[in-house]
Amino acid sequence: MPTLAPMIKRVSPAVVNIATRGTIKERTPRNPLLEDPLFRRFFDIPNMGPRERQFQSAGSGVIFDAKNGYIVTNAHVVDNATEITVTLQDGRDLTATLVGSDVPSDVAVLKVPSESLVQMALGDSGHLEVGDFVVAIGNPFGLQHTVTSGIVSGLGRSGINPDGYEDFIQTDASINPGNSGGALVNLRGELVGINSAILSRSGGNIGIGFAIPVNMARSIMDQLLKYGSVKRGLLGVSIYSLTPDTAKSLDIVGTQGVLVSQVTDGSAAENAGIKPGDVITSINGQTIKSNSELRNAIGLSRVGDKLDVALIRDKKPMHVTAVITDLPAPAARAGQSAANDSSAVHPGLVGATLADAADGGVEIRAVEPRSAAAQMFRKGDLIEGANRQAVSNLKELRAVARRGGALELKIRRGNAVVLVPLRAP
Repeated sequence: MPTLAPMIKRVSPAVVNIATRGTIKERTPRNPLLEDPLFRRFFDIPNMGPRERQFQSAGSGVIFDAKNGYIVTNAHVVDNATEITVTLQDGRDLTATLVGSDVPSDVAVLKVPSESLVQMALGDSGHLEVGDFVVAIGNPFGLQHTVTSGIVSGLGRSGINPDGYEDFIQTDASINPGNSGGALVNLRGELVGINSAILSRSGGNIGIGFAIPVNMARSIMDQLLKYGSVKRGLLGVSIYSLTPDTAKSLDIVGTQGVLVSQVTDGSAAENAGIKPGDVITSINGQTIKSNSELRNAIGLSRVGDKLDVALIRDKKPMHVTAVITDLPAPAARAGQSAANDSSAVHPGLVGATLADAADGGVEIRAVEPRSAAAQMFRKGDLIEGANRQAVSNLKELRAVARRGGALELKIRRGNAVVLVPLRAP
């Protein structure tokens, strides 16, 4: 009788269970009266800083490199973890160390002692087609090495996390909590994706799951191993998705592509000859239909990569080659120390003087007129959180910002709480 059992037996030892423990900081709700130092001193009320809460969670991972002990999982599986334990199929528990984590792509790399490990053969997710049979292997709800099957329901899905870099494989193979970081394999037993997310109203599977393509995971892993972080490049264009009205005004047939509205001086785009008014239609043969697709194509490229950019100019199709450049590193302003250099946190904070607040958080001590920070921030603002994570000092704020992508800041402004979104640099 037809069975997947021989393939499952071969690949299952490469799928591991990941258990994490850690501490997260929570800020207590603030009373306006407690903000007043005179009130606290009069009633002898101590400063109320952030409190800590212990947590533990579980997920899955895939052994990519048995010789060196490298395991790939999701970044959200190991977020804030101080202890990471990997359990193999044979029952061994191994202590893992975090090599690197990239939140925008949700990929992390762990390292364990390389003793009698089994790695999984890597497939080519670029050859996947809708309708291909796939199998998901992981540890949902703590049920170790659970196997589910289905098909590839869609490719190139995005919009699940607008701030991330996404090119998801959609599948109806059951993916549930605990499957995160597990394997999506084809019928040859080759890894084609890393299970990452589900679309659900109840938290359980409804037949819509998402996996990170293995080609993308492998590229992120290579950078994490080499640099400890992902070196994302920059094309240097401001763009708009092409709408029917815009296409009509430009006399372009169809609405495929993105319209270039501005080109940064000295950028890869300018060096390649891209001009405002051009419509970019594909990158390296990959069709570009929206802003997010172009952002993914550039954000997942490495610094120094040569990209074949197809575009339309004056109704004529043409191709140019763009060499992706590194993100510019703003120089610290004269007289400002690196310790409180706001440009080192995010370009949107340039012009703000930052300092650790006495009661926790990051205080904006001053804002230069007509600076980037002056558009969004005021003197006296208190940064309490970033990307839904509490921050108690400037060091923690920098750590969140270093993960890349957009930065959403929770600001305490007097008695009000304001959310300030800063676009990805």
